[in-house]
Amino acid sequence: HIDATVADFLSALVRYAVIAFTLIAALGRVGVQTASVIAVLGAAGLAVGLALQGSLSNLAAGVLLVVFRPFRAGEYVDLGGIAGTVLNVQIFSTTLRSADGKIVVVPNGKIIAGNIINFSREPVRRNEFIIGVAYDADIDKVKQLLTNIIESDERILKDREMTVRLNELGASSVNYVVRVWSKSSDLQSVYWDVLERIKRDFDANGIGFPYPQMDVHVIRPQEKTE
Repeated sequence: HIDATVADFLSALVRYAVIAFTLIAALGRVGVQTASVIAVLGAAGLAVGLALQGSLSNLAAGVLLVVFRPFRAGEYVDLGGIAGTVLNVQIFSTTLRSADGKIVVVPNGKIIAGNIINFSREPVRRNEFIIGVAYDADIDKVKQLLTNIIESDERILKDREMTVRLNELGASSVNYVVRVWSKSSDLQSVYWDVLERIKRDFDANGIGFPYPQMDVHVIRPQEKTE
């Protein structure tokens, strides 16, 4: 079984090679000296190569992507700030489908020169929540509610470390950090559902979420007296 990413790359490479060899063979059949043609093509190739250094670097980068395979077709990645699902890796570029359905073509050279983040390779991933509550909220009660919420969710992996800690005394709130692990496929749904559950349970227990407030003092100019 050949990986889809490798298959796409090799098929494109073979296609261009077949076209080149077919052209040379056809010229030979009509009496053209193929040795001369190859020499001319070699010289032309050198000139074109110098003019198209960027394209050649993309080709070399494509080879590196296929050899080392930091991502495969179907995986969700971030390539230097461009995120999406990998559709294929061609000899000069890689095609992604963004989360909102856009098709994005990224030059292979740009991918190799930047950071590659693969969100799909690991089977489990961690969610982190920063929850700010009012200063008058009881610390133990807040921590217990948060613990109950994450322990009751079956998608959260109980054999991985679960963190519920007071993290920061902010300007207008006491901030708690919650860290949990789940399967990568459940990551987004766990985040949304836990966040909604926190809001509902905190409201039911009278724990408020503060918001920044600003006091505005209006100074009126004094009227002039004669």
